[in-house]
Amino acid sequence: MTIGERPSTAPERAAPAPTPERAAPEQASEEAAPRPARPVALITGVGRSIGIGAGIARQLAASGWDVAFTYWTPYDRRMEWGAEDGAAASIARELENAGARTTAIEADLTGPDAPVRIFDEAEQRLGPVTALVLSHAESVDSGLLDTTVAAFDRHFAVNARASWLLIREYGLRFRGGPESGPREPGAGAGRIVALTSDHTVGNLPYGASKGALDRITLAAAHERPHLGVTANVVNPGPVDTGWMNDDLREAITRGTPLGRLGTPQDTAHLVDFLCSPQGQWVNGQLLKSNGGAAP
Repeated sequence: MTIGERPSTAPERAAPAPTPERAAPEQASEEAAPRPARPVALITGVGRSIGIGAGIARQLAASGWDVAFTYWTPYDRRMEWGAEDGAAASIARELENAGARTTAIEADLTGPDAPVRIFDEAEQRLGPVTALVLSHAESVDSGLLDTTVAAFDRHFAVNARASWLLIREYGLRFRGGPESGPREPGAGAGRIVALTSDHTVGNLPYGASKGALDRITLAAAHERPHLGVTANVVNPGPVDTGWMNDDLREAITRGTPLGRLGTPQDTAHLVDFLCSPQGQWVNGQLLKSNGGAAP
């Protein structure tokens, strides 16, 4: 009986049970209902499951972001910790289990054409990028006297030049995220977050190239305000992702007021905040998230 229909005096008969063919359209329409749009984050340097980049990717996926990430296995392979077999695929599965669409992009950031290709792949697979998080690094210990020209150039190519080109590509393509549209100046959804370091002694090319990264990122905070993009640098402090020996780990723990080392999740929480709507008033800053460790 429909609304407004008079009751019938005839004996009421049970309606036939719906066949699977009749029930299917309703079920299919429910399953095909589009899910709410999720913003897309592009995170570089996500090559190891215990790394800071992977921690950030997990946190943003849990907070409602789709995630494209880059990795470069040959770098890990030549470092003392070695490459982690299947890391990219494993991290991608974790992000998908958290509800995110994701894509892993293998990219050698020493090549000046890499940033364009990375953005092309991320956009083709997930859509426009709303947040750019730079957590990649070239880091090989050497000092003033034993740094080679080749090592110096490689550090600057990866840590400084690639970061500049990624930020430039982001700026050329960014047109606003899910929160875009009519808005007050500075209230957009765009986010740039770069991870830095203050280490220089015995680590000259790494520290010098990270210093250049700082300046490049902070310039973006002032050059892209018409798009509502914020840009900040985060120094995560002493986070052990497999590169510390026992003596160094103990010394740093003693020198940190909180009496522990940092974790990838510590950094991820700050990046998550900076990428959120609540973080839009923080702009052009170099933030230390280091548990109070001495500079």
